[in-house]
Amino acid sequence: METKIGITDLLLISPVLAIFLASLFPIGIKVFRNNKSLNPIATVLWAFIGLASAMIINLSTLSIETTAFSGALVFDGVSSWSTIIIICITTFALLLAKENIATVAHQFEEFVFLILNASVGMILLSSSNDLIVTFIAIEIMSLCLYMIIALSREEKLSKEAAFKYFILGSFGSAIFLYGIAFVYGVGGTTYLNELTKVGADLLTTNRLFVVGVVLTLIGFFFKVGLVPFHAWSPDVYEGSPTPVTAFMAAGVKVVTFAAILRFVDLKVFSSGRSEDIVTFVQWVAVGSMLLGNMAAILQDNLKRMLAYSSISHSGYALMGVLAAGLGSDSLLGSTGTVFYIFAYSIMTIGTFGFVCLFEKREDTQLLVSDLKGLAVRNPWVALSMTIMLLSLAGIPPTIGFFGKFFVFTAAIEQGLIWLAVWGVISSIISVYYYLRPIVYMYMKETDEQTMFVMPGKQLTAFSVGTMAFLIMLLGLFSEPVYNFVHQAVAKF
Repeated sequence: METKIGITDLLLISPVLAIFLASLFPIGIKVFRNNKSLNPIATVLWAFIGLASAMIINLSTLSIETTAFSGALVFDGVSSWSTIIIICITTFALLLAKENIATVAHQFEEFVFLILNASVGMILLSSSNDLIVTFIAIEIMSLCLYMIIALSREEKLSKEAAFKYFILGSFGSAIFLYGIAFVYGVGGTTYLNELTKVGADLLTTNRLFVVGVVLTLIGFFFKVGLVPFHAWSPDVYEGSPTPVTAFMAAGVKVVTFAAILRFVDLKVFSSGRSEDIVTFVQWVAVGSMLLGNMAAILQDNLKRMLAYSSISHSGYALMGVLAAGLGSDSLLGSTGTVFYIFAYSIMTIGTFGFVCLFEKREDTQLLVSDLKGLAVRNPWVALSMTIMLLSLAGIPPTIGFFGKFFVFTAAIEQGLIWLAVWGVISSIISVYYYLRPIVYMYMKETDEQTMFVMPGKQLTAFSVGTMAFLIMLLGLFSEPVYNFVHQAVAKF
């Protein structure tokens, strides 16, 4: 299909262009200053100008439903909502990075350039209507993340994390691309809106198309760390600079699940030969929820605990994707999934921001036992972390509870009762390890091994407090938020 670029196309992707141009200024100024670094505050301000411009432009086009570049990109409720979330995630990740020794003290302009371009890839991924564009967007996002992780001053874990992420991420990309080849070879196109017209029939009549769909799904599952494609997640999350972990854990999940929602619109779960695909995806969801939560119980390192927790949350989100792809009423599942990944991004930024508060060096390892007596020393920090942990566990009235409630409800409405039961069981399991840090903060006395919140981290403390406040506020007013998401997704 011939692609013609017009003024309208450029206007529609102007949020992406604004972020990309903003990423060039700090690193360009550094080049013209003979490689002399800028003040980190100036670097962050340049980034914020680009992000703010992108947010304003995106909000001004929120009601537009159209396509660009001959249909390769689609602009609807899901893409607009995802763009808002990604801009917010990037903003708070930069606030954390500004005060983190592993990022700000070493090639900070390059770091900002890469993180902004990773967000460019994320936004393109959420808007993609073409599997080739989807692959390109994934690679833009992934390559930037590989390099960001490797930029850390920490000499051991970060390099190992970057290498593992690169190798396994490339493996996942290869599987994804192989799946696209099968889909294109049988369907004759890579455009999702065109594949939707023939997808149901091809899934019934052509085995190669089924293989292509399964391989493409596996490629997506690699990116969000679903079982059994999760092996990279704990090591990469632990070895990455914590602001990068926060950005990666939240951002990648948001846009990848948005892309999966678009892909399952091919009726991959509700056509003649999709029963085996549905069974496979259900067991992936159950395995992710159970393994993630049970493995997290065994962890003393807080970042590794949150890494395994993220695997389980991918399983919950996948439950919503299944509900969206089954039957005629897909809106309930799509809305539940988008609401859930929105809630998860808030909780993730907050919890990893909490870890940042204690990092004195780039190789700091925060253990659960290091939180002894925190409620006495820093009551507001302890309260904020308590709210976020309770939200991750799904305790009312936090936004995490309502996120799970909407996903479970969508699954039950589509007849996935046994899957919802497994979700409830895994949530009960997770309560144990989410309560452990709370017990140490409130019921243990400080000793010589206790770690203290590092001074000079006002932006990080602000980010943590803001996330805790949003968790409670949006939880208490979850109905209007859900209705807003529902209206946006209805344009999907």
